[in-house]
Amino acid sequence: MKVLNFYRYSPLFYYFSCRISYNPMDISFITINYNGYEDTHELLSSIYSNVRSVSYEVIVVDNASENKEEIASLKRDFPEATCIRSEKNLGFAGGNNRGIDKSSGNFVMLINNDTLVNEDHFNELLDRFRNNPGTGAISPKIVFYSPSGFIQFAGYRPLSKITLRNSSIGYMEPDDGRYNDAHITPYCHGAAMIVPRNVIEKAGKMSETFFLYYEEIDWSTTISEHGYSLWYDPIQTIIHKESRSAGNDSPLKTFYMTRNRLLYAYRHLGGKYMMLSIIYQIFASMPKNVILYIMRWKWRNALAVIRGAANFFIIRKEKP
Repeated sequence: MKVLNFYRYSPLFYYFSCRISYNPMDISFITINYNGYEDTHELLSSIYSNVRSVSYEVIVVDNASENKEEIASLKRDFPEATCIRSEKNLGFAGGNNRGIDKSSGNFVMLINNDTLVNEDHFNELLDRFRNNPGTGAISPKIVFYSPSGFIQFAGYRPLSKITLRNSSIGYMEPDDGRYNDAHITPYCHGAAMIVPRNVIEKAGKMSETFFLYYEEIDWSTTISEHGYSLWYDPIQTIIHKESRSAGNDSPLKTFYMTRNRLLYAYRHLGGKYMMLSIIYQIFASMPKNVILYIMRWKWRNALAVIRGAANFFIIRKEKP
């Protein structure tokens, strides 16, 4: 009996039993690997070691990592995972969309490769969807890997209508139980968010126009615009090491943050608020940022602000 129970609750049992019976998985975990083999390896190890309450599959999309052997090594170490290599960097949205296309789960969970899953309350997390059909997406509690014991995400506050600024609830506060109640949030967190497949079929996948940054906020808003509620649910906690892909203040990040904030305003703010937000960003926020970067001798960042604004006017009418 103990042997049978072991196989019953092992990931391989779920994987093969679902394939044989042609029943879809509960969850498709999708993660993007971009020059991050060690982090991705740790994430997959944590999932396969700890998740037992649901049936699942793991899909890794390699976004044109410089070392082509990264995805091959992951496939050797985790043969049950679906590993996909893209010769082109598809961005966060494009990479996740490719994973979604390959997935079969009733729910899709986008999860950063620099996270760890050290507990398993996923079946309880899915209960919120089962008991509340109007739920469009959920993000769990996200805590920092270092410093440990501190919260990164316990929900978001709404973006201001003109400046498009907001904050994360509980950010850098001790995880002492104050944020252990589930509540509605205006946006989910891209590091860990779970979405039912039927919601994706209605609201669509992530907009690949954004490529990097703001894409999960755009997707959250689109899901909300289709009549669904978004939730923060601390029943499950994810540990996040923070992104190492683009750098904390890189020209790449500056370019996409500048462009995509304008793009979000264009796509989701109506009438006067859209115009006011774009005017504020172009004539107030961006000149200020350019001056600050020049004063700090960050010429490439200053140029990235200008390039980001210019690129917005080129791509703003592209379809998702």
